[in-house]
Amino acid sequence: MRQDETTEIIERAAKLVAERYVLPDVAERIAAHLGDRLRDGRYADAPEPAALAALVTEDLQSVNGDLHLRLRHHPTPLVERDDDPIEARLTPLARTTMGGVARVERLAGNVGLLEIRPYLFPPQLAGDAVTAALRLLVGTDALLLDLRGNRGGSPDMVALVCGWFFAEPVHLHTMHDRSGDTRQFWSAAYVAGPRYDADQPVYVLTGAETFSGGEELAYDLQQLGRATVMGERTRGGAHPCEGFPAHPHLELTVPVARPVNPLTGTNWEGCGVTPDVEVAADDARDLAYRKALEILLDSDPERPTADEARAALAALS
Repeated sequence: MRQDETTEIIERAAKLVAERYVLPDVAERIAAHLGDRLRDGRYADAPEPAALAALVTEDLQSVNGDLHLRLRHHPTPLVERDDDPIEARLTPLARTTMGGVARVERLAGNVGLLEIRPYLFPPQLAGDAVTAALRLLVGTDALLLDLRGNRGGSPDMVALVCGWFFAEPVHLHTMHDRSGDTRQFWSAAYVAGPRYDADQPVYVLTGAETFSGGEELAYDLQQLGRATVMGERTRGGAHPCEGFPAHPHLELTVPVARPVNPLTGTNWEGCGVTPDVEVAADDARDLAYRKALEILLDSDPERPTADEARAALAALS
């Protein structure tokens, strides 16, 4: 890459961080750090955009470890438009991944399984698909919500999903932006079908790759006492971001707000969601399935699905 081109990219990134990053004092430090690295010649030998993206991302995250703050490389050129590049990228991805509904299944013993990946897409892109999956599962007696491969998504979709698990709207978090403006997020007051009964156990499966919106869904259900989280500690990214084009192949993602949970007074930024039951991500589904079957059989040994539940338990042993 030409030196003048690289300089322009770094200076634009520093300016955007200084103006938009959610924590103003940290923003100044990050922007100054990028300027120092530029003057030190840190980026002079970056041969192409992908290499520059890796170097800049390392420097952006070195100040406070915010994993949402990065210079992202795109192999194909970014579409020239005024919209947020993140939204532009998610629209075709939602269409080709069934709105993130990777798997919906009734397991033996009448235990439901819903796997949402790669993202919790915004409701306008995937609300119908996720609602259809939840409506199929509402008749199950326990639910495994698999977020091990979920890399983030929309707080509005989190609110929609949470609406299925609470009889009345509950306060999930308050989003604070840099200017001091706030927006409260509540679980959806209306869902298109019967809600999941409060007596039906819910297990959320997490892994080391669970990130951002996937972490929020796990955190919200855990803190509100509606689900047991099983698996590995998550990555620890709570700050929602916006995308800004910095080059035909480079997108700067800048965290612009921070959620505050009304119960904990904080969030999962930098620390991740700690599971209630820590287990290797690969083992989380079987362990949660076993726990669900045991609870269901203990509560009603003569339930109509008892025989298949016992057979499933034996197969898991």
